Amino acid sequence: MPQHTPPRPICGHCDGFPTVTITTGQTAPNGQRQTITAHCPACHGTGHTRTVSKAVAA
Repeated sequence: MPQHTPPRPICGHCDGFPTVTITTGQTAPNGQRQTITAHCPACHGTGHTRTVSKAVAA
């Protein structure tokens, strides 16, 4: 029988969009824009929050 995994809650800080690419405003010698990648500090780039287990909560 298949076992179903319950859906994990979406991170409230990033609303499920954990990674963004930001332009620095500079261009490379070939004309492309230079970018940096930033991850959500709350979920560490996963997009989901961790559920607290009963053993940890008690």
